[in-house]
Amino acid sequence: MKKIGFLSFGHWSQGRGSHVRSGADALLQSVDLAVAAEELGADGAYFRVHHFAQQLGSPFPLLAAIGAKTDRIEIGTGVIDMRYENPLYMAEDAGAADLLAGGRLQLGISRGSPEQVIEGYKYFGHVPDEDSSDADMAREHAAVFLTAIEGTRFAEPNPRPMFPNPPGLLGIEPQSPGLRDRIWWGAGTRATAEWTARHGMNLMSSTLLTEDTGVPFHQLQAEQIQRFRDAWREAGHDREPRVSVSRSIFALVNDLDHAYFGMRGDDTDQVGIIDNSTARFGRSYAAEPDKLIEELREDEAIAAADTLLLTVPNQLGVDYNAHVIESILTHVAPALGWR
Repeated sequence: MKKIGFLSFGHWSQGRGSHVRSGADALLQSVDLAVAAEELGADGAYFRVHHFAQQLGSPFPLLAAIGAKTDRIEIGTGVIDMRYENPLYMAEDAGAADLLAGGRLQLGISRGSPEQVIEGYKYFGHVPDEDSSDADMAREHAAVFLTAIEGTRFAEPNPRPMFPNPPGLLGIEPQSPGLRDRIWWGAGTRATAEWTARHGMNLMSSTLLTEDTGVPFHQLQAEQIQRFRDAWREAGHDREPRVSVSRSIFALVNDLDHAYFGMRGDDTDQVGIIDNSTARFGRSYAAEPDKLIEELREDEAIAAADTLLLTVPNQLGVDYNAHVIESILTHVAPALGWR
């Protein structure tokens, strides 16, 4: 069995053919798609977080709204850029949203991806120390966030508070039990996956790795997953970790599917440059179910992961994206043993 969810970038635009014309559309349709996905039997609703863009930039109101409208489905991010975050305020938001959702948050966090603006985190008031990088700052913010949601008490209480305090130091409230075990790190390299394991976070790996060894993407990603699991075991953590991969997968079952995705032509990996480093991008899958099943059997990283996130073209609207999810759950997943 494999958990299957969707990952939405939450785009909106006035472009031709877009069913998502505004920020309100993006938010409300995200809630509607999560509700539809739960009804279809999917396991997760995940959302990208990008700032300075017509995309979903503030995840916690959305996650809380989905939590109030659903009962079972996991609700997550993929990923929150920790360079932009006040980690203590984020801990408050995360605890509150998780409690409202009944403990269903699965938060993906990371150093972040290439930005829309130059050093955008500085506009949010976050500047790396003189001898540190923005990646260092992201990991420092993550460490503070993790400490806060673990319930660490660190703040000196006021001797004359407005309301009575419990004895001793104070910590961030509200606390949501178990949230610490549901934090994921979006790792773009094998070394970062090992770092993630040592710090007791689940592994979130996308269709992009910021390194290239010349082997197919799915094999490099499978090696990343194995290194993560080996490092987890060596660290001696007392629970089993989770691993997710994301893929663009479209089962062509009707004329509209063929019109949208039948001629994609991106059925091979791509190699490019990101932040002056070589990166390998995974392929997309689009085919009739029988062919799709055979192609997916060869994807070693999907086989190694316990969770698959289907990247959805959210601007095509809720109904079509629900159809995309249902097609995979109905026509593909059972034959592969995922259901």
